[in-house]
Amino acid sequence: MKGAKGAKGAKGAKGAEGAKGARGAKGAAASGRAARIAEPAEAREIEAIRKQIESVSALRTPRWNADPDDVRRSVLKLVLTLVELIRQLLERQAIRRMEAGTLSDDETESVGLALMRLQETILELAKQFDIPPDELNLDLGPVGKLL
Repeated sequence: MKGAKGAKGAKGAKGAEGAKGARGAKGAAASGRAARIAEPAEAREIEAIRKQIESVSALRTPRWNADPDDVRRSVLKLVLTLVELIRQLLERQAIRRMEAGTLSDDETESVGLALMRLQETILELAKQFDIPPDELNLDLGPVGKLL
């Protein structure tokens, strides 16, 4: 019994909405507001929308190029950047220790020589793979550059 009442109630509500909708359209026409029918877009409007979509999509990050040579070069660039960062940190630490007097003259000499050789190796590898030394850096966005 409940199912029949529910169906009857739903049918009654649907009918009432339909009647109300019809009166609403009739009332809009009577008040001077005609119902608008969708019109096809003109070519210039479509072109304007296309340009807007292109400009929004141009702001996005470009897709990654999976060319094996580019990947290899990018990985080498990242590795060299990280090695250069570590070299600079070791150099600063060596300078602090030298100024604090915790390194002997021989230790200072060997650390300095090792850091110089490491820097030469980094520059040599960068040159071999045609990576300018100033490109050995990471852009950390709002934080700025790594090195």
